[in-house]
Amino acid sequence: MRPRHASGNVPRAREFEAYVAGAGGRLLHTATLLTAEARDDNPRARRLLTLALAHTYASWDRLRGEDPYDHTRQYLATRFARGAWHRHGGLLRSRPHPGSPLARLTPRERLVLVLRLHEGVAEEQTAALLGLPAERVRTVFHRAMATVLRPPPAPAAPAPGGVGRVPS
Repeated sequence: MRPRHASGNVPRAREFEAYVAGAGGRLLHTATLLTAEARDDNPRARRLLTLALAHTYASWDRLRGEDPYDHTRQYLATRFARGAWHRHGGLLRSRPHPGSPLARLTPRERLVLVLRLHEGVAEEQTAALLGLPAERVRTVFHRAMATVLRPPPAPAAPAPGGVGRVPS
């Protein structure tokens, strides 16, 4: 690379660094919610965010007036959905952290719930982003909310008199 081109990338790099400094924490939290990993142990979320930020950086000059946060979030969501689909043979299942409140949701349910509640994306925009009808997004959202709001099943209590005792 010629020195002339290298110095031209300095403002671009500084703009991107400022963007990451401002939006990186929220985007990491979004990625962590999507992967349903623990907040302090989230390697999949970090990989997902790194890919999304790399894509945003590669597109930085072409964004011209677009919101880079929306661009990064869109890539984050579509990459998560595509990865969950391909990794699990179309079943959209993953291995979330068992202590996560979103662990009982499928990746699609987590994606819709995170986009709608955490990110505040409108139903129609979520549907367009995911390539689903708005009615399907509404159904997935309501099913996810019902699952999250319903308490998890309690472990079965041992029978009175101890485990393994045969009554006389």
